[in-house]
Amino acid sequence: MTPLSILDLCPIAEGETAADALRRSRELAQAAERLGYHRFWVSEHHNMGGTASAATAVVISHVAASTRSMRIGSGGVMLPNHAPLVVAEQFGTLEALYPGRIDLGLGRSPGTDEFTVRALRRDPRGSERFAADLQELQVFLGKASPGQPVRAIPGESTDLPIWILGSSPSSARLAAQNGLAFAFAAHVTPNGLLEAIELYRSSFIARDGRSTPRFMPCINVFAADTDAEARYHFSSAQMGLINFFRGKRGPVHPPVDDIEAIWTPQEKAMIEHMHRLTIVGSGQAVRERLEAFAAATGADEIMIAGNFFDAGARIRSLELIGAMNAGT
Repeated sequence: MTPLSILDLCPIAEGETAADALRRSRELAQAAERLGYHRFWVSEHHNMGGTASAATAVVISHVAASTRSMRIGSGGVMLPNHAPLVVAEQFGTLEALYPGRIDLGLGRSPGTDEFTVRALRRDPRGSERFAADLQELQVFLGKASPGQPVRAIPGESTDLPIWILGSSPSSARLAAQNGLAFAFAAHVTPNGLLEAIELYRSSFIARDGRSTPRFMPCINVFAADTDAEARYHFSSAQMGLINFFRGKRGPVHPPVDDIEAIWTPQEKAMIEHMHRLTIVGSGQAVRERLEAFAAATGADEIMIAGNFFDAGARIRSLELIGAMNAGT
């Protein structure tokens, strides 16, 4: 069976605090490990009222300390927001604390608005240097050269698994040319998934003759005991996009009984397109669609996202899906 993993945005639900969200993420990771999920990644977002994962490396340590064997990582660190040396030191420290369990997923987008980029003291054009920053980061994580003036301690010689995150041909090509694993953000941008798979696999160059291509698409999944209940929980994600389009950023919205009474035809069309790969339904229906998705894409692994308002409902969703993890 195709291994399944989790992407968590550390969502802050309406009426809750960041502390509540971080506790919920810890509990979600513990449930995911118990259910046999392969890895648990945390995303980096800044200046977002509904997300508590801005200090991504700190959250990863919080989650890793609460689990035993599951791989924990970033989905991802937005490299333009950070000096490569700092990322190498942070993830080298995580690897020293939790050996053999840390993944470093990297994105080229700042993941925030231009005002926040300035507040982070970063260059708004930083994404243009992504390839060069990646190379510099790999130098810091590799074996230090004799006389190397700057070293990442901890960090050097860790050989951390690096994943490139993206949703474009350029990201797929960069991952392939560097012999790195690639995660496609289909939960955000479903367009071009199959083309990215083909480009990545056909362009892959083994690093040091050892690495092999590893492709992991990320999609939203909402499972529940019935189709109707799953659609109800999914409405929280739909409401989040409605509010985003209307300039209302904030905590995760509670589910609604009738989304048709809330969105405009234009909003409906955009949201349904953005979620055209999202899987919503009862446990059996979701498992069947996940298996079909794995077969259609040839994915080496599938990462599951989904902003539930009800944390218990998300754990129940993982339980209903979890049968696919048997034997992985």
